[in-house]
Amino acid sequence: MTMMERNSRVFVAGHRGLAGSAIHRELLRQGFERVIVRTRAELDLLDPLAVSRFYAAERPEFVLIAAAKVGGIYANDHQPADFLYQNLQIQNHLIHGAWMAGVRKLLFLGSSCIYPKHAPQPMKEEHLLTGPLEPTNQWYAIAKIAGIKMCQAYRRQHGCDFISAMPTNLYGPNDNYDPKNSHVLPALIRRFHEAKLARAPEVACWGTGSPMREFLCSDDLARACVHLMRHYSEEQFINVGSGGEISIRELSELVARIVGFEGRVTWDAAKPDGTPRKLMDSSRLFALGWKPQVGLEEGVRVAYQDFQSPAREAKPSAP
Repeated sequence: MTMMERNSRVFVAGHRGLAGSAIHRELLRQGFERVIVRTRAELDLLDPLAVSRFYAAERPEFVLIAAAKVGGIYANDHQPADFLYQNLQIQNHLIHGAWMAGVRKLLFLGSSCIYPKHAPQPMKEEHLLTGPLEPTNQWYAIAKIAGIKMCQAYRRQHGCDFISAMPTNLYGPNDNYDPKNSHVLPALIRRFHEAKLARAPEVACWGTGSPMREFLCSDDLARACVHLMRHYSEEQFINVGSGGEISIRELSELVARIVGFEGRVTWDAAKPDGTPRKLMDSSRLFALGWKPQVGLEEGVRVAYQDFQSPAREAKPSAP
């Protein structure tokens, strides 16, 4: 198995996003000395020539792909072309470029939305492509499925040590809190915080509150990614989850309590719920010796502190 060492040249694509920034922090924390990062202004991942030149100049030995155009239900539903095109282009350029440049090992990060809307629970890796996707985020899901298959194809045809990991719903420092592009947990943090400041009597949330969701702190994901780069080398992608779940209604109550909002929470059932339940079976990863370390309440408190940080800047929805 190709081993990633502390003196290896490691490229983290998307290091300013939620997942990528956590991976970057974890590599530095573990003493990696030659971590390579680029901002979007420095490297346009939608430009194949720019990516090719980058690989030729920097010669990374290991690549972790956390770069993606991401967003919640609203963004996915209203920008289907952007989510499909941009994510396909980003991963195509990075994965193909890695093969051309002789990268020793690559990790592609997908998303739990790749699974069918009504997949058996908890979702196992073999449930991929066994049923229809959730319509509101199918564009993003199809791009991510293509990324998984691309890694598998380059592995089969060219012998590349390219692996894929599918994280569950992530949250943590450096999240995107944009009201139209954010995922559910950062969206709740922002809404309850603003309602608290405005002394609003109530906050109206989308849907019924009944869907069940699994959440993982981005710092735990980062530890899992480094672990996989060192201990995993198979064609089958691998789930990365916490193993626990909570209803959106319970989550809203937890966030409201942490933020300090004391008003009512109401539910707009006319708005979509999304997939009714998303819990991943992460037993294959757990068997490799990795377990999450950050509990949900502890993690949400850290995320809320990050949200309130004066140094925090609005995060773009693309890498």
